[in-house]
Amino acid sequence: MYKHILIPTDGSELATEALEKALDLAVEMNAAATVLVVVEPLQAITLNPTGLEIAYAEYDRQVEEAAKGILADAKAEAEKRGVRIHVERITSTNPAQVIVDVSAKHECDLIAIGSRGRSGISAFMLGSVTLKVLALTKTPVLVYR
Repeated sequence: MYKHILIPTDGSELATEALEKALDLAVEMNAAATVLVVVEPLQAITLNPTGLEIAYAEYDRQVEEAAKGILADAKAEAEKRGVRIHVERITSTNPAQVIVDVSAKHECDLIAIGSRGRSGISAFMLGSVTLKVLALTKTPVLVYR
């Protein structure tokens, strides 16, 4: 049924479980997968910018290293299952929009994403990338909880 599944992940335990389940689904459907990591840039407001360049550089180094590890692990899991995979890493302050845009760019016909299942005020206050993706996309979304 589905031919190309977009699997956004942040490397968290929940996202990793969703990734593995989505890769299993890809096997069942003989679908390809794109695994996406969206890195949010460091945003700091200060009146004294002394040393801020160092903080930015260290943050960039750490998130780049983490993203590479997440994508390498995803590739290994896909290869174990025989799933055709493409990986992508994008920096943005709006992960939900990036997910929707990457889905369209790669003509994905399903987005498989994990969600912590927050509701009520915590979902409102903390926001939810998953809820935003659901609001922005016309592509079917499979939510793993």
